[in-house]
Amino acid sequence: MQKNEVKDLTVGSPMKLILGFAIPMLFGFLFQQFYNMVDTIIVGKCLGVSALAAVGSTGSINFMIIGFCTGACSGFAIPVAQKFGAGDYEGMRKFVANAGWLSAVFAAVMTTIVGFLCMHILQWMNTPEDIIQGAYDYIFVIFLGIPVTYLYNILAGIIRSLGDSKTPVYFLLLSSLMNIALDFFTILVLGMGVRGPALATVISQGISAVLCLIYMIRHYPILHMKQGEWQPDSRMLRALCGMGIPMGLQYSITAIGSVVLQTAVNSLGSMAVAAVSTGSKVSMFFCCPFDALGGTMATYAGQNVGAKKLDRVKEGLKAASLIGIIYSVIAFVILFFGGKYIALLFMDADQTEIIGRVAMFLTGNSMFYIPLTFVNVVRFTIQGMGFSTFAILAGVCEMAARSLVGFCLVPVFGFLPACFASPLAWIFADAFLLPAFFHCMKKLKVLFGETA
Repeated sequence: MQKNEVKDLTVGSPMKLILGFAIPMLFGFLFQQFYNMVDTIIVGKCLGVSALAAVGSTGSINFMIIGFCTGACSGFAIPVAQKFGAGDYEGMRKFVANAGWLSAVFAAVMTTIVGFLCMHILQWMNTPEDIIQGAYDYIFVIFLGIPVTYLYNILAGIIRSLGDSKTPVYFLLLSSLMNIALDFFTILVLGMGVRGPALATVISQGISAVLCLIYMIRHYPILHMKQGEWQPDSRMLRALCGMGIPMGLQYSITAIGSVVLQTAVNSLGSMAVAAVSTGSKVSMFFCCPFDALGGTMATYAGQNVGAKKLDRVKEGLKAASLIGIIYSVIAFVILFFGGKYIALLFMDADQTEIIGRVAMFLTGNSMFYIPLTFVNVVRFTIQGMGFSTFAILAGVCEMAARSLVGFCLVPVFGFLPACFASPLAWIFADAFLLPAFFHCMKKLKVLFGETA
């Protein structure tokens, strides 16, 4: 095993390990959000506010479908991290092979189904007539790229489960730069409209995935399969489904609430849609550190549970939470004072009504980033510990909160409640996740023969 290619997170200072692992992941998420934001900026500046609203109206359904792919792949990587932490490299390779088989099947089935249902879903969401065709043109291309999404996320998840959070970032940096160039090329040269940025995103992620695969083959001898390790194993397939499906459903169930909320916002008109979609893009960019901390804790907890070091899991949870709280305060200050100026990146200064709404949305969200810290850190820690089913229940809490706002508050009070839908969802999820963590710790202590 090449020691410089993998990293053992079961020894050393939890704070230093978490920071060292999370920072490269953060850059990866930032690059990912960066080229997503570039799509939106270029669409808004080059194609106008209607095209911006069309692309933005697909955000929740995009999150529901692509989020399932991302969550499932993250779940598939947890047994890999646990086997690595336990030093069982043969079992680890078998899990990698079976994760590949499952990802291929899931990708084929999902691409077929959502491709046929795409327009129907947009109609069910009451997407405004003046933007529905643009929304379909954009999201249909994104959904055709589901196999690429699976390929990149499963490879990146496996690499990170070995303690290497840097390598996927290098390829994302290259693909993000390519994405920007392809955005301009497809819109300004080929005249593809909103289909152009979607195609650019798929191509860029595909290149990143292929580069991850080539690098993994060349630099991770620990993953080189031996005879018989490629064969599907029903026991391992069930274990992977037990991890991956709940994590995927967590994203999708959470997104159902977002779909309900988006449907309510759609009823307020295309200007409200543009404001929420723009605010969501900016907020997602600022939320990247929380995503990085969450992804870090999934690997960190997975390796330490595999090594039966539960005290380190608790220490890591405290360290990650402290990092997230400090960042939450900084992010709130930036968005409170600079939200309206950030909105100018997406639209012209004369769009004063939309700019004001974007600033309101960003302030409402950033006020509650500390609860979001615990949502990500605690949830992914629980998942890394092997209790992925709890992810579904946390997702149900978030769905209930966003649905409450979408069904009851937006129709009565208009735009303002939409600014606090996500904060309410984070509070609902925390109310479940914090007690759940201690419950999971007790179960593992009993399992490992420690005092409960």
